[in-house]
Amino acid sequence: MPYAISKGVQLYYEAAGRGRAIVFVHEFSGDYRSWEAQMRHFSRRYRCIAFNARGYPPSEVPASVSKYSYTAAADDIASVMRHAGVGKAHVIGCSMGAYATLQFGLRHPRRALSLTSVGAGAGSDPAKRAEFVKASEATALSFLQDGLAPAMKKYRNAPNRIQLENKDPRGFREFFRRFAEHSALGHANTLRGVQMRRPTIYRFERQLARLTIVPATGHVVNVEEPDFFNRITEDFLTLVDSGRWRPRDPRSLNKSTMAKR
Repeated sequence: MPYAISKGVQLYYEAAGRGRAIVFVHEFSGDYRSWEAQMRHFSRRYRCIAFNARGYPPSEVPASVSKYSYTAAADDIASVMRHAGVGKAHVIGCSMGAYATLQFGLRHPRRALSLTSVGAGAGSDPAKRAEFVKASEATALSFLQDGLAPAMKKYRNAPNRIQLENKDPRGFREFFRRFAEHSALGHANTLRGVQMRRPTIYRFERQLARLTIVPATGHVVNVEEPDFFNRITEDFLTLVDSGRWRPRDPRSLNKSTMAKR
């Protein structure tokens, strides 16, 4: 079983395929297996790597909250790449992993071929920030006192999970079977050390200029709509790899038709 060491913490990863590298970074409720559809698809053309964040077995679960942070999460990506012998990679993250992906780009820009960030804004609404922090602390305490079961019951009915259950009941059940294998301590420490302490996404507003919206879809787009996700992502990576991806020409911005803030 391959492990990378990142600041003294063991991180489990799996790799498949050959070619330019893609690193997949999972969300809070998922793990490296959440990217299975992407690993199978993209490993035909790329060297694909998926790993479990610190706190997610079989990666190490540090007991101290001080071992968890949004900067450590970004640096963990670099450590996995280093151990796998990858100099540069396309980095693709979902939710918590999307935030780590953005931070990786800011902290290690020369190592990023591209960044794909899916659903990175949880807890960023200024009007609901205090509520988010309070709810996260309550959930962390519940993990420590009661284990994973109560949280699973809550997450099953969460608005961002219902669409997956409606579309793919089998995939929904598999998702929560995997969730049950996680570490309650790891989840609690991740909430307290990463989710509750990271800056909001609005701090990086100027650097986030392109967006794809997937209609009638919940939080984990790569799990819920894998074929669509793979297609639009592959189109993007192909443009990047061929040197044809460019920032939007500012002359194309029509101020008369753009929404004002």
